[in-house]
Amino acid sequence: MHVLVGYATAHGSTRGVAERLAAGLCRAGLKADVRPLEDVNDADGYGAFVLGSAVHNQSWLDPARGFLRDNSELLGSRPVWIFSVGMPGALRGPWKRMAPREASVIVRSLSADLSYRGHRLFSGIIRASQLPRGGRIRFRLMGGRYGDHRDWDAIDGWASEIAVELRHA
Repeated sequence: MHVLVGYATAHGSTRGVAERLAAGLCRAGLKADVRPLEDVNDADGYGAFVLGSAVHNQSWLDPARGFLRDNSELLGSRPVWIFSVGMPGALRGPWKRMAPREASVIVRSLSADLSYRGHRLFSGIIRASQLPRGGRIRFRLMGGRYGDHRDWDAIDGWASEIAVELRHA
């Protein structure tokens, strides 16, 4: 099975998640390519898809949403998993408890026609330089912590789950 692990990233942490997912699929005996979604013009060459995007304002980035729109018929006929990379791991207190609710908001913002087998919301990297001044103030008031919040064990575990499903398909 040849799998596309496609991503849209703003600052690079989503690419890192995609690379880790692909590495896990390869360890399980699958062939996986990691590619930015805006560069994919041969999607019909893949038998399955793991697609993700950084999340800004509770929505995927334009290149990722565009890929879903432009390939909706193809994606409807093949196994698809989706992932989002945001900042739930960077939050504390009541904001941290509310963060998992963001996953359903993100999914609702995607194409209603999208059929997928699973979605995960992972935390990414957040740096002060990525936010405007007002955003840095709000982030700190919410108890936000800068840094790399990616949970590599959770990412590896999900790659294993996808691999098991694909091998039994």
